[in-house]
Amino acid sequence: MNLEPLTKESSTRICNHMNKDHSDAVIAYAQYYGGIEICNNAQIVNLSSELMELKVDEKIIKIKFDHTLEDCSDAHKTLVSMVKSIPKT
Repeated sequence: MNLEPLTKESSTRICNHMNKDHSDAVIAYAQYYGGIEICNNAQIVNLSSELMELKVDEKIIKIKFDHTLEDCSDAHKTLVSMVKSIPKT
């Protein structure tokens, strides 16, 4: 298990990975958890132990986690769980 702490550097790495490799999930977060109906572009710009900030088109939205993230492993599990919880249309 990766017990790497969630730092500014690890947050940046996670954001970059999500934006590059999982852009569909980031858009889904914006739409489902952020309540954004139409979303042309979404990027995670910051991730902390309490929330993630997304830039959706030109607007910044904050999505709080259901618990305080403990480390990078918890961040990974939480982001995966969140996307799996989004109902399929």
